[in-house]
Amino acid sequence: MIKRIGSCFILGLIINEILKGRVNSMSILIGPMKLHLNGHKELTSHGEVKNIVAGKKVFIPLMACTDVLVKAGDTVKAGTMLAKRDDHFKVPIFSSVSGKVLGIEELEHTTGRVIDHVVIENDGLNTFERPFEPIDAEKASVEELVTFMMNAGIVGCGGAGFPSYVKYKGAKGIHTLLINAVECEPYITADYRIMDNQVEELVYGTKTMLKMSGAKKALIAIKKTKKDLIAKVREAVKDTEGLFVEEVPDQYPMGWERTLIYEVFKKRYDKLPGEIGVIVNNATTAIAFSEALRYGKPIIEKICTISGDAVKNPSNVRVPVGVSVQEIVEQIGGYAYDEVRIVGGGPMMGKTVSTDRAVINSASNAITILKPDEDEAIACLRCGRCNDHCPAGILPVRINNAEEAGDVKLLTKLRADQCIECGMCTYVCPSKIEVTEGVRRGKALLRAAAQK
Repeated sequence: MIKRIGSCFILGLIINEILKGRVNSMSILIGPMKLHLNGHKELTSHGEVKNIVAGKKVFIPLMACTDVLVKAGDTVKAGTMLAKRDDHFKVPIFSSVSGKVLGIEELEHTTGRVIDHVVIENDGLNTFERPFEPIDAEKASVEELVTFMMNAGIVGCGGAGFPSYVKYKGAKGIHTLLINAVECEPYITADYRIMDNQVEELVYGTKTMLKMSGAKKALIAIKKTKKDLIAKVREAVKDTEGLFVEEVPDQYPMGWERTLIYEVFKKRYDKLPGEIGVIVNNATTAIAFSEALRYGKPIIEKICTISGDAVKNPSNVRVPVGVSVQEIVEQIGGYAYDEVRIVGGGPMMGKTVSTDRAVINSASNAITILKPDEDEAIACLRCGRCNDHCPAGILPVRINNAEEAGDVKLLTKLRADQCIECGMCTYVCPSKIEVTEGVRRGKALLRAAAQK
């Protein structure tokens, strides 16, 4: 049974220790608005990456796609273009298996939204066709590389799924490309494993992105505690002009763009990193881009971390896009409990899904499976911890209250739109209030008011 709860979670073991008085939460405060978290990464950081086999059907999400190119009865191959996103961005979607299209079905996405999915009957042959030809990144122009990135469907692989080509299209005044390999959320080690396994692809993708950005240097940011990975990447980039490794503290949310940029450059910006001459991309995105450039391969499979205290064998898996959480868990040993909580992503920023039929998509990096939290929330203690620890520098408890009152003017004044939904406010709340969920609703209220 899958239990539906709030879309942001307190890490049970750690927060329970705090609430029972065994650990003072302020004693683990490393710096303003950052915490060192017990990441539980040892569960998956060094095991083999397990290959997941797609079942009889796969379900390819059509997020924001208005132009579907296939219909029921069509035969497709792995790599066949199924649809194009065309809201404000142009990103194609590809089939991860070969077989026959059965139609379109609405399913819950790992973001919690219900969207259309192309249903493909898997023939088990995994016949692949290149949807585009590889190109020589050294000979190609910047414009050609940006167009290639767009047509290859390269999106942010760290969970956000933002179309990567947009960052490079018309880029000007960029002095540094920052490759985000921090992976600061608890449990998640997918970036770590894929970088360790494919360091040459990381270098090739980063080198090409550096050319596209027009910057003079690229910094690959890795947590300083990852000594083995740092050494491996440093060795790999030592003969590549302009590529360097940047060590950063093991704190949360260091992987958030603004926190990372301030840590490295000691600068703030208003809306986009380009304002201060920086482009940021995830490390796995660089690897996916390299595979597209060198082999004509789109994002049709992902390495994802399947971990948490409610799965028997936490693992990193290589899984075709469109395979369900249920199928993955079955193939790695099953759930540890009859009732579990499933999070699309990590436990801090991920969102609850009500069913394990939700599937892996091109932006997925993790599914976190946790025991249900039976503790009930109590009234706000007015301790101010959520405000003190907010990395965005806003006031979560006041935003939460304004949302409950439906006060759009106050939500605007409190800048609820600046929330990054990192889950820190919920994590530190001694009353166990789902503060982040309240702020999310506040942001939605602001969006609705703007549309009116």
